[in-house]
Amino acid sequence: MSNSKYLDSLSEEKKNLLRERLFKQQEGKCFICCKDIDSELHDTDIDHIIPLVNNGKDSEINFALTHSHCNRSKLDADLNVARVLAKLEDIKKNTPKNKQATLNDVLKAFDGGKYDFKYKIEDNKIKYTFNEFGTDVYEAPIYTDHLSGEHTAFIEVPIEYIFHDELINPRGINNSISLLVKEFYKKNPQLHLSLARIDNNKIKIFDGQHKAVAQILLGTRKMTLRLFINPDVERLIETNTNAGSKLKQIAFDKSIIRQLHNTLLNEKIEEYQKGHNMSADDYSFSEQDLVEFFKGERGNVKQYIINSQKDNITRGSKLTDYIDFEGKGKEKPISYSAFEKTLLSLFINSKTILNTPMNYKDDENPRVLESEQLKKLCDILAENIYIGKFDVSVGIYRIEQQIINKKDKDITDEHLIAYRVSKEELLVNWLKIIANIIRSYFLNTGVDYDDNNLFQQKIPDQLWKNIENFVKNFISLPVWKDRNLASTIFSGKSNYDYWATIFKTGNTSEGTPVLSKPLNFQEMLK
Repeated sequence: MSNSKYLDSLSEEKKNLLRERLFKQQEGKCFICCKDIDSELHDTDIDHIIPLVNNGKDSEINFALTHSHCNRSKLDADLNVARVLAKLEDIKKNTPKNKQATLNDVLKAFDGGKYDFKYKIEDNKIKYTFNEFGTDVYEAPIYTDHLSGEHTAFIEVPIEYIFHDELINPRGINNSISLLVKEFYKKNPQLHLSLARIDNNKIKIFDGQHKAVAQILLGTRKMTLRLFINPDVERLIETNTNAGSKLKQIAFDKSIIRQLHNTLLNEKIEEYQKGHNMSADDYSFSEQDLVEFFKGERGNVKQYIINSQKDNITRGSKLTDYIDFEGKGKEKPISYSAFEKTLLSLFINSKTILNTPMNYKDDENPRVLESEQLKKLCDILAENIYIGKFDVSVGIYRIEQQIINKKDKDITDEHLIAYRVSKEELLVNWLKIIANIIRSYFLNTGVDYDDNNLFQQKIPDQLWKNIENFVKNFISLPVWKDRNLASTIFSGKSNYDYWATIFKTGNTSEGTPVLSKPLNFQEMLK
């Protein structure tokens, strides 16, 4: 409940009468979450709708009734904004597991994204209608961009005709959306229009989805868009990708760059097939052939190949459920950055471009073997460390501090183990041991192998058993569940060498004992 001289001046009886009036005015619903208030069961607060610091009045016309829980956890002091952000949180919660909410999810919640767009091009104009809203025909001039040759028009579109372009911009809604909502609410518009294209008779926003989301949440039913007509999709993807990487205009995280490069690789493959009069299902060419064909873009194509492989592995295993793709979450144990710097960097060589035909039989195709076997490794990690053991609802936020403060009753030993071994500085070191297990096996069995691409040769069943036995024995080491180490060994982030020294000697570089003895991976394969 906010600080209010008006409320403080009321007797308890008058406060209860005010509570009843607000309950009736709000039709028995919480002002923030818009869900029912049970006056007998729910604790409630009376709070200012517009905060006093924002010149809100300290009077009954500026009060609202809320669940106490909603008021304590509200995402903004202004209850109007808090209500909007609470609606967005509901949309996010109803999004399928392991998928970030997008503009499409917001549109669906507001009865948008439903209809096809009917249009025609005449006399350098686009003529169109919105059939569900009448028979009026509108028109807008088409402009040509003199550098790219792209054709665009500026039109106002009802949200019922707007969709999210998941091909060009697969990003979900990130945490910055709350700032945009607040700016739009203060009538400070972001002047850059959202960009859209026509695809299969649908208007799809590929740039500015956060601006669109903020406006829709605040009640907008129509938006002015810059509409691209018959655009070069590959150019738009590359432009959008570069804006988030080379040019740093928007915050594209690495996982999204990988996903976009996967799309760009498919575009290059299709272009190669057309250039060689090949059918769409003919993959009798190699990665090297593809690189040579696009000589002027050789570096880019190589990057598309490697990043496509990384994206395929990242999103194709049971471990995916435990990777935080946004990078700022407090629920999942492995940040995408850590996954990228450890498993992907250790086991996928960014310099390897294959001469093997893409359609070479799967059980001997190096790229297919690499993909399927790395996904199998990820499955082994997920099954032994995370599934049924790490509780996403408990999460990772300040776990060591909770232990120090004796507030760790919800943190099981298995959860703590999963959290600790997922730290980047630890992950990189014990994954290196798995690499050494593979090398050792190949050496001892006389198998010729490529040390730079360990997973591009077939890993036999016995080696898989060795890897899984190591993982099981590694996570059973007492150190990972020792809560007495929360304020010392696990008190902060350490560098890679810190744990490399512990694994090699059993002690820290200062001589503090951590393990009963140095790690011997040969002993951990049984």
